[in-house]
Amino acid sequence: MAVVGGGMVGAALACALAQRDFSTVLLEAREPALVWEPGSYDLRVSAITRASQQMLQNLGVWQAMVEDRVTPYQHMHVWDRAGLGEIHFDAADLAEPDLGHIIENRVIVRALWKSLEGAGVKVLAPTKLGALDLADEGARLTLADGGILRVGLVVAADGARSQVRELAGIASRSESYDQHAVVATVSAEQGNRSTAWQRFMRDGPLALLPLERDLFSIVWSTSPNEAERLCALPEHEFNGLLTKASESRLGQLAVLGARAAFPLRLQHAEKYVLPGLALVGDAAHVIHPLAGQGVNLGFLDAGALVDALVAGRGRGRVPGALASLRVYERGRRGHNTATQLAMDGFKQLFSNDSGVLSLVRNLGLGAAGRLTPLRRLFEKVALGQGLELPTISRPPR
Repeated sequence: MAVVGGGMVGAALACALAQRDFSTVLLEAREPALVWEPGSYDLRVSAITRASQQMLQNLGVWQAMVEDRVTPYQHMHVWDRAGLGEIHFDAADLAEPDLGHIIENRVIVRALWKSLEGAGVKVLAPTKLGALDLADEGARLTLADGGILRVGLVVAADGARSQVRELAGIASRSESYDQHAVVATVSAEQGNRSTAWQRFMRDGPLALLPLERDLFSIVWSTSPNEAERLCALPEHEFNGLLTKASESRLGQLAVLGARAAFPLRLQHAEKYVLPGLALVGDAAHVIHPLAGQGVNLGFLDAGALVDALVAGRGRGRVPGALASLRVYERGRRGHNTATQLAMDGFKQLFSNDSGVLSLVRNLGLGAAGRLTPLRRLFEKVALGQGLELPTISRPPR
């Protein structure tokens, strides 16, 4: 089978398929950079849940990531721009060593790519797709250089602008949030306190995700015009605005290196599967980054697809059989939809200046902070618990 897209989800899926003895080829349009300057930081990071960590451990790549750079965090603090509504999460309340890990995307990709050959995955990169033909017995891929691949299943893991999804004629519902996320690495005068911080403001949330010692990766969601202005400001002016936005809870904040901005949108494919085709990760669904669940949902997609294919093989089905693929779609679409709706609801609630909604926000955050069962529920979500996990996301028996 062929996985198109060698990002975090695609590379993890390719390794997982090979681990289950499926003959697998990975196609990637641009070979990722696996070497970078010492002391530099990736602008894109992910908040990895316990379920995702377990998947990466089962794939045999977690230790390489630890030796590279991962940052566990024990606390999470969330507060509103107006009023007294705040909530604090603590790993100790759950008898857990941490609530998750903040990891640069490139660290995850490097560990997975270094494991591909050993896993038995054939890699074609850089390789571009020219055409796609689907049938019950599999798929025929025509490469841009004229080469032909015939596979039992093609999996689209090529991101929100998935070429495979478009070639297959699968439509997607897409809605702009009218927000851009400004990302950067910053230092904090008072250190990061092993805490992920998030403040909700009128134009969008500001998240500070701990890296090393006194460093954070920020994701500052705001209007497109303001994002452009923030990226263009002199460093000292940007630092002042960022410190003010964080209410100086960590002292003075100072940007290190480049800033960038990217648009935010809600997107969901009308179908996840066709005969000989499955969509995973951002090719299937895109959500607001305010809870950092995007890549974690993608990893769950990958694990659920592997389980469906293994079960189908046990029943004598070919990999592209629609009966097996629909098991995957039913298992993941509901959870992904619920997560999208929850994140969209949070975005709408916390971006509204209505006096009534402001009161609701503050009462809600206050209640969640005081009511232990409700706080435990939020903590379990942060850990990636409370749902049926794919086999590869569970601890070994």
